[in-house]
Amino acid sequence: MRILLTHTPQARAQYYGDRALAALRAQADVTLHEGDEPLDSDGLIRAARDVDLIVADRMTEGRGEIFAALPRLRAMLRVAVDIRNIDVAAATAAGVLVTRAKPGFMAAVSEMALGYLVDCARGVSRTTADFHAGRTPEIRMGRQLSGATAGIVGYGAISRHLAPILATIGMTVLVHDPYAAVDDARFAQVSREEQLSRSDFVICLAVATPETENLFDAAAFAAMRRDAFFINLSRGNLVDEAALAHALRTGVIAGAAMDVGRAPDQMPSPELARLPNVIATPHTGGLVPQAIESQAFDTVRQVEAILAGAIPEGAVNADAWTRKPA
Repeated sequence: MRILLTHTPQARAQYYGDRALAALRAQADVTLHEGDEPLDSDGLIRAARDVDLIVADRMTEGRGEIFAALPRLRAMLRVAVDIRNIDVAAATAAGVLVTRAKPGFMAAVSEMALGYLVDCARGVSRTTADFHAGRTPEIRMGRQLSGATAGIVGYGAISRHLAPILATIGMTVLVHDPYAAVDDARFAQVSREEQLSRSDFVICLAVATPETENLFDAAAFAAMRRDAFFINLSRGNLVDEAALAHALRTGVIAGAAMDVGRAPDQMPSPELARLPNVIATPHTGGLVPQAIESQAFDTVRQVEAILAGAIPEGAVNADAWTRKPA
């Protein structure tokens, strides 16, 4: 069995790791992508011509044309929950299995959210930037998180990890998710209108789907309190960036913090990140060894299952998998 690991050397070090790579190599013959740029479709076809499995990073797109061009390919394994960079319909039509990893980053992203909350409430990065630039920082009244209200949009794995932390430090937690039931008495499940109008901090953790495209538009920001902060740790697709920029520049909301956006590699857009009332990080919410290894080792276990002739956990189109190993 031959495997292509598509990560560039830098991405491999940061998003896969030596231990997982060693475990993968113990299962099969692994080919590494050694170029500095992500593989495009033509490059992926050339690199994967003689492999059985592709273990894919987030920058390598599994477009429809690759599956017909790679008749030996049996499965494409994504080292993440998000598989939007893979044309699952085309893979399914070709009989190629697609898998995803389990979310192993709940604690890491929750901690990033907590850091954002403190920074928004107390101006940590704003005053630090002033000191670094040799300016005298403006002293502003801060906010206490205990007693404040956090509105969590989406009630998935990260939200279920984060919400108890916020409740423990004394925050009121309002959850809005029309597709999930909140089963914890510490949190209130509310309408979107109530959540936006009551929250001091609106934390976007909803999944990126066609339905949630531009979920936060001009109307959503107008429904928020003028002293509220918007925090995005999901995907940039959920935000109308022109509307957010207008809301930030005109005082419709107090500020924003974001780890994601519509720039390449799902990073915050530079135009938004440079605004004075924005806190931005370069898509690093889950970039800690524990989270990265959790998802990388998921792919190792998936390879083990495929080699054993089993359907791996995380398969999304197992019913159409016809290119199974002999």
